[in-house]
Amino acid sequence: MGCLLALLAAISPRLALALVWIFTNLVDRAFTGFLVPLLGLIFLPFTTLLYVLAYQPVVGVSGWGWLLVFVGLLFDLGSYGGGAFGRRR
Repeated sequence: MGCLLALLAAISPRLALALVWIFTNLVDRAFTGFLVPLLGLIFLPFTTLLYVLAYQPVVGVSGWGWLLVFVGLLFDLGSYGGGAFGRRR
């Protein structure tokens, strides 16, 4: 199941995050409320998905989890930057 989620996240992170939100309680456990995960789904899907997966209930996100969240942020920025570079050419 984990490999299927990773493949789906690589193809469409928004769909993967939506499926995680619908079928598990990981998003509700990581965030208190509806607005922040919705904005993450719209603007930073990789970052939000990796934050949800790295979150631990008692500890929060720590150590290697922050590295995963940072990698997600780099993926999001790269996807926006790559699209702008492609339009410029």
